[in-house]
Formats: sequence, structure tokens, C-alpha cells
Amino acid sequence: MNVEYRIISIGALSHHRLWGEGTSIRTAHATTTLVTDGERTILVDPSLPATAMAARFNERTGKTLDDVTDVFCTTLRPVHRRSIAALAHANWWTGELELASYCEALNTQLDSAGRLNEEDAQALKADLDLLKRFKPAPDKFGNQISFYPLRGPSVGGAGLLLTPATSTVVIAGDAALSSEHVMAAQVWQGCSDTEMAKESLGDLIELADIIIPGHDNLIFSPQRWL
Repeated sequence: MNVEYRIISIGALSHHRLWGEGTSIRTAHATTTLVTDGERTILVDPSLPATAMAARFNERTGKTLDDVTDVFCTTLRPVHRRSIAALAHANWWTGELELASYCEALNTQLDSAGRLNEEDAQALKADLDLLKRFKPAPDKFGNQISFYPLRGPSVGGAGLLLTPATSTVVIAGDAALSSEHVMAAQVWQGCSDTEMAKESLGDLIELADIIIPGHDNLIFSPQRWL
């Protein structure tokens, strides 16, 4: 059986620098994708608020969030996991390096709790408790679904590489912000490591036939036309 994928929700950037926008003018949300392989259903980057995510999921699949078996987050930035609490029944996965580095960053902030108000300190503790549910992603989720490191936008960011019979698909997260960023070979200005992010973007453009960006609809890779 071939792996299948479907865009559940097309993401958006708070401001799109390649459109000439310099400040935030909308609420950012990440592109959410459903990957299906037999009985396994993997929801990638559940970014909309829970009520909206449930409605959109039903609109796009005829199913409910209860049918999701796994969640994969390309990064642990909160915008990529807004509705994850609504998927408590599923397995939660992310890159091992991403999980370790994000937890370390939160713990460092918590160690500075003397400079935080009580509300902020409690929010950090709640986020750390939430992250305990995540497990390091395996190298493969199925014969045609592989973990694909895409570091640079975040310390341990990663996507999923899908290899159905007729094409190669990369769910890229923030390694490919939008179609315009891919076509211009531009990376996010907030990368943790800009040079590594450029390498990751170049690698996925060379590898993929189809790219699913972090905040846009799917596109054909520019490499396809060369």
C-alpha cells in the first residue's frame, strides 16, 4: 500500500518579508498535514486552535481527531503544536535533538525564575510537563515514511520524507517557509543557524519532487524543472 498525504490546513506567516511586510499583521499558523500508511495516521504540526483543528480535520477527511494515531512536530515552537493537547490519545514525536535543546532552553529560563513573575514561571513549568509526552522520532515510521533532519531553522528541526511510487515528498516545516522562500532560496530570518538552514533548504530542493512548506500550500520543487 502506498503512503498517502493530505493538507489539512494551509499555514500562514505573521508577516511575509518577501511580500514586503515588515511587521506582524496576522496570526501565524503552520501548515498541518495528514500522512496515512495503513492503520497509522500521522498528523504533522497541529497548529490551529483545538476547536478549529477538529473542524478542519473533519472537513478534509470525514474523520475525527480521535482517529489520529501519531503526531509529529517538525519543531517544538508553540505555533506548530497549538492543538496538541486535543491529541492526548496519540503518540507524540519530534526530533531527539529538537526535544533535548528545547527542554534545555525552557529549563534555563526556569532557572531564572527569580526574574519571572509567577504566571510566566507556571507557564514554563506547564510547557515542560507537556514536552514530557514527546518521544524521539524513529528513523522510519513505515516503509515509505522516514525521519528527515532539517536543522538550522531550529536546533533539531526535522521533516518527514515520503516515498510513494511516483514521487518524493518532503514535509519540510520551517526549513521551507513558503513557496516564495523556496523559489528564492531564502530561509527564515529567525533561524538558530542560518548557514545550516541554507544547507537544509538546498538539500530538500535537490531531493524532493514535492515540498510541503511550513507556512504555505504544497509546491513542486524548483529542481523538478531544471
